[in-house]
Amino acid sequence: MEEEFNFDFSDDAQRSVERYEEMLRNQDQYFFDAHAFENIIDFYIEKNDPVKALQVTEYASNQHPYAAVFPVKQAHLYVATEQLELAFQALEKAEMLEASEPEIYVVRGNIYANLKRYNEALDNYHKALDMADATDEILLQIAFVYEKMMDYESAIVYIKRSLEQNMENKDGLYELAFCYDILDKQEESIKFYQEYIDKDPYSYAAWYNLANSYHKLDLFEKAIDAYDYAILIKDDFASAYYNKGNALVQLDKFAEAIQVYKQTFEYEKPDADTYCAIGECYEKLERMDEARSYYKKSVKMDSTMADAWFGIGVTLNFEERYFESLHFYRKAIDLDEENPDFWFAMADAYYKLGQMDKSAVAYEKVLEYNPVDVEAWLDYSTLLYELGKLREAADTISEAIKNNPDAAELYYRMVAYLFALGESDEALIYLETALVTDPDKHYILFEYLPQLQENGLILEVINKFMR
Repeated sequence: MEEEFNFDFSDDAQRSVERYEEMLRNQDQYFFDAHAFENIIDFYIEKNDPVKALQVTEYASNQHPYAAVFPVKQAHLYVATEQLELAFQALEKAEMLEASEPEIYVVRGNIYANLKRYNEALDNYHKALDMADATDEILLQIAFVYEKMMDYESAIVYIKRSLEQNMENKDGLYELAFCYDILDKQEESIKFYQEYIDKDPYSYAAWYNLANSYHKLDLFEKAIDAYDYAILIKDDFASAYYNKGNALVQLDKFAEAIQVYKQTFEYEKPDADTYCAIGECYEKLERMDEARSYYKKSVKMDSTMADAWFGIGVTLNFEERYFESLHFYRKAIDLDEENPDFWFAMADAYYKLGQMDKSAVAYEKVLEYNPVDVEAWLDYSTLLYELGKLREAADTISEAIKNNPDAAELYYRMVAYLFALGESDEALIYLETALVTDPDKHYILFEYLPQLQENGLILEVINKFMR
């Protein structure tokens, strides 16, 4: 049974293909004009059969030895089959036949770009620019080379030139967004897309990229408005729904976000990321059964979704099923060993189960991967304090302060530990530092050790700073 193909060939083109295949069956030699050969070559390219397409280019070159189009097509096919030396040879032949054909230099530029010979690639693209009538795609190729060279400023220049010629080029709009993002120039990005939309208000890609720029600047309301415009223009734009859902999450609008995430399923197949995002929203709404259901859907679809395994553990932890939660935290850590949030959750679960040694090991992992997590330092020191390791607790807070010198909570906690160790003079020095850093948080000291409210020295120092 012959395979069916859904490309739109004219009747003449179809007859050319049939006649060519008849020639092969009869082991004969038929004559085809150059246009017919191009159609036959394109047919086999569409069928993803580069070997047969190359065979046609041989026949075509023999019958039309002065037509540059066939060695150019050969070069394309040699590139596709990773025969780069033959591709270069074909391009040399094409250049001898018709040196003003821009496609020769585009293909050669592509080969050099893939070989990371960027300057030679740029030289060829610029030759093509001088010869071509339509240059928007060539300008975009130049931009891609500059991106590979990590010269994003130059890439932006060429992408903009490309878009000036073809405002419908969605690839250009997305590449521009990528370059602005790398350079962290969201304000410039917003200005460009606003000006672009003034010229082409129905460009869903421009609205989408504008929304993403707002999103990166934490302007979530504006981002949502721009995503809505993108969706209004292209109502099956699944990525816009997904990112709008993410923006709603940032505004704590979790129920709305769930509905928007689910809308993506109308336009593309559900994926593990979206299931996980919905699970997180249900988790934030404390609807743990539904959260767990979506997390399970996520890991069933993609067993490497660490966040979803972690999410299952969080829902169990919420229900005080600490021992069960540990299994899922371990699954998450196996996939993402350096994630401090996963280790923090595991440390907390072990602590609640009274397995202090294992909790301590997990806290050390948290702090190894995220030494600026003030809460983790405080919790770890609490664990040490409860184990009667007062000096280790104080040393831990000392290390915490080195990593977080502006965190008043740490200084107040150090005061408590030093008083517990009987080192009141040093404790008062830390107290003064804490009050200078943030006097309004002095209540933390009394929450941790209520008996210090009766300490005259402490009250005297606090009153001096609170006047």
